[in-house]
Amino acid sequence: MKLVGKLVGLFRMTADLTQAQLADRAAVQLETIASIEQGRRALLPDLARRLDQLLSTKGALETAVDNLPEVDLIPAWAEQYMDLEREALALSWYDSQVIPGLLQTEAYAKAVFRNRVPAFSEDEVTAQATARLERQEILRRSNPPTISMVVWEAALMLQLLPERQHLEQLRHLHTCALLPGVCLQVLPLASRSHAGLDGPFTLLETPEHQHIAYSETQRGSQLVSDPNEVSILSQKYAMLRAQARSPEETLGLLDRLLGE
Repeated sequence: MKLVGKLVGLFRMTADLTQAQLADRAAVQLETIASIEQGRRALLPDLARRLDQLLSTKGALETAVDNLPEVDLIPAWAEQYMDLEREALALSWYDSQVIPGLLQTEAYAKAVFRNRVPAFSEDEVTAQATARLERQEILRRSNPPTISMVVWEAALMLQLLPERQHLEQLRHLHTCALLPGVCLQVLPLASRSHAGLDGPFTLLETPEHQHIAYSETQRGSQLVSDPNEVSILSQKYAMLRAQARSPEETLGLLDRLLGE
């Protein structure tokens, strides 16, 4: 990823352009170009193609992106995804194992990290939970993203916390579901149709209207930018929304679980 960033910087300077000029011509934010050149953000294929055209580099950047080694395609701690998440225009999120990180309370987040194997130290648990809560700032942005979430009912039933804290998490979920731009749906345990059996994933739209996906496995995480793969996950998400309870029915379910 750093090598690709260095190439972008080299080609830009060869073309006698500033970062701001290149960002303007590519119709992206200045921070996007700066982050790519510093190796802090991945250069996605469609932007690579645009830069190749603008910089007359004959497909060099697209070829470099297409041939990144696996270690660059699966970044440690998913820095690339979190960088993109902070600026996202829209998020579509399916989770089947736990309540989505953007909607977790501090106690719930710590409980998730305490269940990690190999175990985190208590300091590491606190640090990871704090980082997760900081990500929730996007819900309070002056222009928050449009967020759609489908959660399998099993995640609501998983009681990682004492009863009082478990109810606090469900109440927090109810509160978040009422935020402007947030749509929460629960997929029933009794549903005979389930388009998400392959596991959780997130779809994201960037400020440049790029559509990418993100998925996590037991041994890592992966950004997916191939249009065909993103399309498949988009189809799955559309099906999940159709199979899930409506937002109003989901709020009713949470009311019943809370005894309200």
